[in-house]
Amino acid sequence: MNFAFTEEQDFLRSEVRKLLDAQCDVKHVREIADTSEGYSRDLWQQIGELGWIGLAIPEAHGGGGLGWEELVILFEETGRSLFPSPLLSTVLCAETIARFGSDTQKQRWLPGLADGSQIGTLAFLEESDEWSPKAVALSGKREGRELVLDGDKRFVQDVVAADLLAVFFRRDDGELGIAIVESKSAGVSAKSRDPLDKTKRFGDLTLAGVRVPQEDILSAGEAEAQQILELGALAAAAEIVGTAEGALDLTVKYAMDREQFEKPIGQFQGVKHPLAETYMEIETLKSLVYFAAWALDSGDDSIALATSQAKAYASEVITRAGVMGIQLHGAVGYTLEYDIQLYLKRSKWARPMFGNEIHHYERAAALGGL
Repeated sequence: MNFAFTEEQDFLRSEVRKLLDAQCDVKHVREIADTSEGYSRDLWQQIGELGWIGLAIPEAHGGGGLGWEELVILFEETGRSLFPSPLLSTVLCAETIARFGSDTQKQRWLPGLADGSQIGTLAFLEESDEWSPKAVALSGKREGRELVLDGDKRFVQDVVAADLLAVFFRRDDGELGIAIVESKSAGVSAKSRDPLDKTKRFGDLTLAGVRVPQEDILSAGEAEAQQILELGALAAAAEIVGTAEGALDLTVKYAMDREQFEKPIGQFQGVKHPLAETYMEIETLKSLVYFAAWALDSGDDSIALATSQAKAYASEVITRAGVMGIQLHGAVGYTLEYDIQLYLKRSKWARPMFGNEIHHYERAAALGGL
C-alpha cells in the first residue's frame, strides 16, 4: 500500500502554494482582511477559473470530479497562507447539495458554486453552540407545497457574502431537514459580527417567514446532517495543519534572526525544544487528517471516528502552536506589526469550528464503545 501523495496531488499542492505566495502573501492578507467584504473578488474569480472551488464537485456539474484527498491539500495550503475567502463555506454548501440533492437540484446550483459565480454557506448553529444535529431547533412548518422557516441562525460563516444558504431546520414532525435558501429571498436578513480574525467572516442569519418551495428541500435527515458536520470538521482540521505550519515557519525564522547574548535565540534549549515539539505535533496531526481523507474517499467505515480524532487533536495543536509563536516572539508578538498575532487569531476561529477537542474526544470515545 502506497501512503504517499500521487504526482498529480503534489503538483496541485505546488501550484496552489505558488499562486498564494505570489498573490496572497501576508501583506495582501492584511489588505484584504481590512476591506468591508473580507475577500478579494478578483482572486475569488481567479481560483474559480482554476477549478479550486469546484475541485470535488462532479464533472457533470462543472467541477473537477476529484476527492477529499485533493481538498485536504487545498485547505492545508490556504490555511498556511491565512487565505481570506469563503472557500470552506462554499465547498461545504456544494458538498451538501452534491451528496443529498436531486439531479435537478445539482444541475441548478452546483455549476455556479463550482465556478465561484455563487457563494454558499451552511446555516447550522443557533442559541446552542453544540455541533450536533440534535441541537437544531429552527422551525420549518409546511403550508401546502411550501415550507415556512422562522428563526435565527448564529455564527454563520460568510453569511453576508453568501448567495446560497444550506439551512438546517426542524420539521413539524420533529425530523431534521436541509433547505437551500437564496439570500435574496423575502424574509432573509444577515448581520455581520465583528470578528477577532478578520480573515474569517461570520454573522447572524434571520429567517422571518421565509417560504421555501418543496423543490428546494434536500433529501436529508439527521444522519446526513452529521455527515456534513464531519466534512466540516475534516476541512477545518486540514486548514489547521497549514495554519500551524505557517505559525511554526514564522517563529523558526524569527528564532534564527533574533539575537540575544550575541547568539540567535534558536540556539537556546528553551526556544528550540518548543519548536521541535510543535513540529512533531504537526506531523502527527497530518497522519490523522490524511487518514481521515483517505477513509472518506475510499468509503471506509472508520470515517466518523477518524474525523473526530483528527479534529480533536487539531484543536489542541493549533492552540499550542498559536501560543508558542507568541511566547517565542516575546512581547512584540502581541503587536499588530508582527504577523504571528494573525496566526494566534486564526487559532481562536479554528479550535471551536465544527467542534473543539472536548466535543470530538467525547464523540471518538462514544464511537469506540467507551
